Amino acid sequence: MECVVQGIIETKHVEALEILLQGLCGVHRESLEVHELCLKSVPNLGLVSSEVRLLCDLAKPEPTWTVRHIGGAMRGAGAEQISVLVRTMAESKVSKNALRLFYALGYKLDHELLRVGFSFQFQRGTQITVAVSCVNKMPKLHATDDAVPVTPGIQLVEVTAPASSENYTEVVAAVSSFCEYLAPLLHLSKPGVSTGVVPTAAAAAASLMSDGGGTTL
Repeated sequence: MECVVQGIIETKHVEALEILLQGLCGVHRESLEVHELCLKSVPNLGLVSSEVRLLCDLAKPEPTWTVRHIGGAMRGAGAEQISVLVRTMAESKVSKNALRLFYALGYKLDHELLRVGFSFQFQRGTQITVAVSCVNKMPKLHATDDAVPVTPGIQLVEVTAPASSENYTEVVAAVSSFCEYLAPLLHLSKPGVSTGVVPTAAAAAASLMSDGGGTTL
């Protein structure tokens, strides 16, 4: 399982967000460049459609591949009351031949994206990952060099943390607590819930830039 929240931020404020994250996380940022391919099953593979995502990490000296399956979100009154989405998720490292294998199984490419940016991974009660990226689309199949932003001037921020059925409440609390520190710059909510940009982000960004991130939070 994993806990996840998302938000958007204007590209002009991303540098300020990086300064804030550097101070909060206490670790160095990592480059993010991921080619994501969304594959969907065809009817002959079963009555229930299936979707998997192949992720190629281009930031590594030698590109590595991961297959990820995102399941359903936790349901019930308790799930509705929390601001973090808790969902099942399974992933595994695979070889570079994975795409050919899924094609052979009958999956078809639905769409592909290129995410470029940076991430921070740190411990705060649990392992939390914050990814800030520009989401790009390709004009031609697999043409990552020609990728263009889906929403120019806007970047996606995603906060995730692994969880289990035994500890998800603690993980939700840790993620929610951390997200409060980012509130001056962006709103974070469950995926699919549109929050828009923060009206006061410009002032918060200017303050962070002026003190070089030296403010103690």
